[in-house]
Formats: sequence, C-alpha cells, structure tokens
Amino acid sequence: MGFFDQLKKGLNKTRENLTGKIEKLIIGYADIDEDLLEELEETLIMADVGIKTTETLMEAVRRGIRKKEIRTPEDLRPFLQKQIAEILNRGEDATREAGEGPTVLLVIGVNGAGKTTTIGKLSAYYKHQGKSVMLAAADTFRAAAIDQLEVWGQRTGAQVIRHEEGSDPASVAFDAVRAAKARHIDMLIIDTAGRLQTKSNLMQELEKINRVIGREIPGAPHETLLVLDATTGQNAISQAELFTKAAPISGVVLTKLDGTAKGGVVIGIKNQLAMPVKWIGIGEGVEDLRPFSAEDFAKALFQ
Repeated sequence: MGFFDQLKKGLNKTRENLTGKIEKLIIGYADIDEDLLEELEETLIMADVGIKTTETLMEAVRRGIRKKEIRTPEDLRPFLQKQIAEILNRGEDATREAGEGPTVLLVIGVNGAGKTTTIGKLSAYYKHQGKSVMLAAADTFRAAAIDQLEVWGQRTGAQVIRHEEGSDPASVAFDAVRAAKARHIDMLIIDTAGRLQTKSNLMQELEKINRVIGREIPGAPHETLLVLDATTGQNAISQAELFTKAAPISGVVLTKLDGTAKGGVVIGIKNQLAMPVKWIGIGEGVEDLRPFSAEDFAKALFQ
C-alpha cells in the first residue's frame, strides 16, 4: 500500500466524522437555508476543527453565498474543500536541516503523547534516508524515558547519549552536541522532559538547553518540534497554546491520526495557531510517521 492510500485509510474515522457528515447533510436539503448552515457549523465543531476555525469557515461560506459562488447545497462540498486546502497550505511545513554539520531537532511534549516513540520513528526515517543519527536522552526525570530511547537506538541503529536519571538535561544536550560534531553525525534528535504543570521550570530548562546547543552549533536547534496526540482533539490545541508560551515551537508532530475521528484538529492547529504541521503519525509501524503534505491531507480528507 502506498503512503497516500495509507493516509486515506488512516483518516477513515475523521473523513466519516467530517466530510461524510457534510455529504449526508447536503443530501437532506434542497436549498441553502439557515437550518442547513447551523447544522454545517455543528458538524465542523464536532469534527474538532475548533470553534475559531469553524467561525472562519462559516464566514467564508456566507461570503461565498453572497457572491453567488455557492448556489446549491451541492456547491458546499467543493467550496469547503478549497477553503480547508488553503488553510492547510499556509506556512512552511518542511523540516529545516543544517547546510553543514549536524541538524539538531529538539522534541518536546507531554508524557503520553507519543514523544519518545516519535523520536524513534524519526530516527528510523532518517536512517532509511542514509543519514547518521544520534539520540540524546535529555528527559532525565524518568528512567523509563532514558531506557526507552536506548531501545529505539538499538532498533534503528542510532547512537545514544545518556546520563543517569536526575542528571542536568542541558548537560546531556551539551555532551550530545559535542559528540555529534566530533563523529560527523547528520541528525541529532534530543528528547526533553514531558512536563507542563510547572511552566516556568520547563521554560528555564528549555532556555538553558537552547543556549548550550546554540553556543556549540550556531542556528541550532534547527527545529523545536511539539508532539501532540490527535486523539485528544481540542486538548491538543490547548496544549500547543501553553507550550508556545514556554518555548519557541517551530512545528508540530501530530500522532495517532489513524485512531481518531478528531483529525480535523490539524485544520485548527494550522488556522488558529498559525503553526506548521511538520509530521503526522498514521499507524503503529516504524514507517508510519511521515512528513506532512497539506495537498495529500486535503485530498485524502475529501476523496
């Protein structure tokens, strides 16, 4: 199965919840009236597109009706597809890489979102591209996180830099950057602690890690990726809003899209937070984390 077919299959629940319901709604109305628009608004909200993004889409629909771009209920589907595709296409979704020397990816997110697994899958992706990969276990608050990263290193053939549980995370990052430079590593992926309750502590910790990395490699980290669990729907957007106050997030990794009807959250993240979605996870397999393509996502959502 090609990746597009896999994406389409992974979005089955979201498609049923969003475009499937829009289809059924359209069939039930001969003309566009206020009842239809109210039901359409409710459908978008229930698909976890988000209230603000739903308002944006409904304003566009009403404008389209006034301008005669939408004349019948059947016109709503292609119109919404176009509007959603435009939202998804905003911003740069490609992961930035260093011109020379190690590319540093700093990965953050709450525990349970699939952060360490995402790092393992990123490692596998880059190894498959023929790049050398190093993992840094800077989530030193949980021994399990360090051990889990070690296992992923063994599975994907990546080198792992680790200290003991409770060590200074910035110290791990420093050693990893030094080692990555000395060993001519292509990709350095740094795991960080998944805490958000003590926001000020997290901010100080990430600032320290950023300073250490930036001193050793100018312009690094090249990406600060926030891992979010798509199954949490609107909570993912709330988490993203909180994390952006604690760290300069450059993009989002959205995991577990295949297991949820709440994939509309991708549209909300792009529109409400103006935040690039860099990677999406659509399965359990190592190869099921892929770079996000707005065009493919919109196509898979509406086909």
